Formats: sequence, C-alpha cells, structure tokens
Amino acid sequence: MIRKLFRIGDKSSSTRTHPTPEQSPYQLMGGEIAVKRLANRFYDIMETAPEAAELLAIHPMPLDSIRERFFEFLSGWLGGPGLFEDKYGHPRLRARHLPFKIDKQMRDQWMFCMDKALDIEIDTPLLREQLRLSFASLADHMRNQPEV
Repeated sequence: MIRKLFRIGDKSSSTRTHPTPEQSPYQLMGGEIAVKRLANRFYDIMETAPEAAELLAIHPMPLDSIRERFFEFLSGWLGGPGLFEDKYGHPRLRARHLPFKIDKQMRDQWMFCMDKALDIEIDTPLLREQLRLSFASLADHMRNQPEV
C-alpha cells in the first residue's frame, strides 16, 4: 500500500495535507469518487495525447475494463478498500506486466499521463508531489527491459 511509501508527518499539525497513520492518501484525495476520477483522467490522457501513442497501443481496446481494474488497484494501493485484491488476488504488478516490453520510454509515457492526471485531479500541492514520487517509484519498478 502506498501509505508505506509516504513519510509520516507531524501529528500535531492542525492542517494535514500528507498521509498519516490516521489518514491514507485515499482519504486525503476524497475517497472512491476522487480515485475513480484520477484513474479515468489517466486513461483519457493516454487516449488523446500523441506523447502516449506507443503506451496506448499495448492496451486492449476498448479501455473500459482496464479503467475499472486500474481504479480497483489504485483504491487499495492508496489505502482504501482492496477492491482489486478482493476480485483478482495479490496485484503482482511486475509479473502481470512481464508479457509487455516496458522500457524507459514506456515508463516515461506512463508517467507523462499520470503527471498530467495528477496536475488536473489533485489540488493539494504536497499531496500531489508525494503521489508523483510514489507513482514514479512504481513506474520504475515496472521496467523489465534494459536501458539501451
């Protein structure tokens, strides 16, 4: 879960805009509706941005089911209900993505879409940057091709 990737802030702070043991990123974002908006915005950008053309090409069409699975994954990863795990078991993200060649270019296209989605959907600068760093770490972990 992403909560482990965030640095826990000062509990005495009266304005928390970062995850704490009491508030997950899922809660700070606004729960299910906000997480679903982020997942959908990510795929909206992927479908329309020329910068993500190769990334889009490796996804099954239409994107309806992948949008839903991404939302379900994000729900649990961000500290909310483990919807993906309930349906499919442990995400095993790297193993699930091994059939696809994920190199630096694919990682960068994925992050392009996520960066744009975060900029649009996450209003709180500190939370947005913490999420960006966590997503970048996840995207780096998914690479399965050597640097050329």
